[in-house]
Amino acid sequence: MNPNSNKATTRTMCAIAARVLPGVTGWTAPAGPPLLTNPASLAEAGRLVAAAELREGLAGVIVSAFGDPGRDELAARLDIPVIGIGEAAARAAAQGGRTFAVVTHTPALETSIDALMHNAAPDARYLGTYLADGDPTELSADPKKLDAALLYAVRRACHDGAEAVIIGGGPLGEAADRLADHAPCVLVSPILHAALQLQAKLRLPKA
Repeated sequence: MNPNSNKATTRTMCAIAARVLPGVTGWTAPAGPPLLTNPASLAEAGRLVAAAELREGLAGVIVSAFGDPGRDELAARLDIPVIGIGEAAARAAAQGGRTFAVVTHTPALETSIDALMHNAAPDARYLGTYLADGDPTELSADPKKLDAALLYAVRRACHDGAEAVIIGGGPLGEAADRLADHAPCVLVSPILHAALQLQAKLRLPKA
C-alpha cells in the first residue's frame, strides 16, 4: 500500500517487494499529495489507509510509508499480517545490537520518525534522524542530487557511530538500492525488509 498518491511510486514499491514475495499488487492513496512531507499529510494518509477497502484473498499487507500511517488501525480490522516499513526497518537495523540511524529528506517528519524508531526498537542504540540537505520535492525530482544529499547524510551518521543506516522513506526505495554499494556502513531498505518480514510471517520459501 502506497499512502501517497503517486502511482509511479507504487509501481517501484511493488517491484522491490516482488524480489522476495510472489503475487505483489499495489494500492495507491486515492487522494492527498504525491509525497508525504509533514505531519498533516501523514495523518491524512493514515486515515486513507485505515479506511481502504482491499480486495479479498490477500495474504498480507505492507504499508509503504516510513511513518507507518494507518497500519495499526488497518491491522485491527484485518485478519492477515499488516507490516509497516518503518517498524520493519527499525528491527532489521537494530539486529545484533547494532547502533543505527535514519537518513531521510523530510525534516518536518523528524519527530514522528524518532518516536517510531524508539517504539519499534525500544532497547536499541538509536542515534536519531540525519537529514539530507534540500527541499524534499526538488530532491525527489532529481535522482543525482537526491543520491548525493542522502549519501552525505549517511556518511555523517556512520561517522557518528552508526553501524546500520535506514534510508527512511517508501519513495526512497530506489535511492536505497543505488546507494547500497557506496555507503560506508550497512544500508537498510525499509520496503525490502518489510517484505522479508512478511515472507517470514507467511512462512513462504525464500526466493
